[in-house]
Amino acid sequence: MDVNRLDFYIGLSLAVSSSVFIGSSFILKKKGLLRLASKGSTRAGQGGYAYLKEWLWWAGLISMGVGEAANFAAYAFAPATLVTPLGALSVLVSAVLSSYFLNERLNVHGKIGCLLCILGSTVMVIHAPQEEEVASLSAMAEKLKDPGFIVFAVSVVGSSLVLIFAVAPRFGQKNVLVYILICSVIGSLSVSCVKGLGIGIKELFSGTAALKDPLFWALLVCLVICVSIQISYLNKALDIYNTSIVTPIYYVFFTTSVMGCSAILFKEWLRMTVDGIVGTISGFLTIILGIFLLHAFKDITFSLDSLPLYLRKSPHWFPGGQQPYVALPDDDMQADGERKSARGGNSKEEHPE
Repeated sequence: MDVNRLDFYIGLSLAVSSSVFIGSSFILKKKGLLRLASKGSTRAGQGGYAYLKEWLWWAGLISMGVGEAANFAAYAFAPATLVTPLGALSVLVSAVLSSYFLNERLNVHGKIGCLLCILGSTVMVIHAPQEEEVASLSAMAEKLKDPGFIVFAVSVVGSSLVLIFAVAPRFGQKNVLVYILICSVIGSLSVSCVKGLGIGIKELFSGTAALKDPLFWALLVCLVICVSIQISYLNKALDIYNTSIVTPIYYVFFTTSVMGCSAILFKEWLRMTVDGIVGTISGFLTIILGIFLLHAFKDITFSLDSLPLYLRKSPHWFPGGQQPYVALPDDDMQADGERKSARGGNSKEEHPE
């Protein structure tokens, strides 16, 4: 097995394990926040920080830390456009665990949505664009100096500041998109920092003095700031809104932001074929459809066991009050015909001409 292929499988394994830990962390942190709310503590959504004394919240934070560390390592071995779509698995993990530990139902629509997320992730992995080789911090520095990325980074910082100081205080507790947009937009920069630090760490293990490069420490500081903001606003979103809403919406916006940032920074889309572009977009849209099914119909009580009941509803359940046509077995048809004949005979006796 060649080195590039080995790196691919290492990155793939790390990305999958990362999704498991991150998906579990949402549940642990939500359980901790619910326990605090039952005790009457000031909620995180109202500016409280009592969750810092809750061990379940810390367990969730540690789980997320392990997941992010695995994700961090995955970016060092594989392109961002391969690692990021696999984050959909954390949505699946979170949805399944929520149904068991948070009493949040996972109906047939949700299960179909989970399958679509898996299918879409698989399609995206198969058609993942190959980013340009960035094997050193010096090459990463050249990428960061690109005018297109500078404009993107300034736009991200500016929009984040507007959301944090102008929009969040007024609409954060009314609209789930506000806090999630802040996490997602900032997350696009944190992934770029992770990618650069991963390259620096690989250089360090190969014998290069990466720690002497100012870019390494600049990326580390930027990463700490970005992650701190993400954790703070993700806590606010989880405290106010349902986990099954926060997790999928966060995935969609975060993945879109990362893919946009990766395309601008590494320009991997320029090397893709038409079928690769169509496959990648189709896979991502399939994931979005799956996440929509997970979220939009989560309050509908519908399971495979109840399917026969839906098919045998009373006539008024169908449009126009008409009973749908159902084919009967031959014996039933014959018996039904005899009953109609009997009723016809009685009718003639009661109403002779």
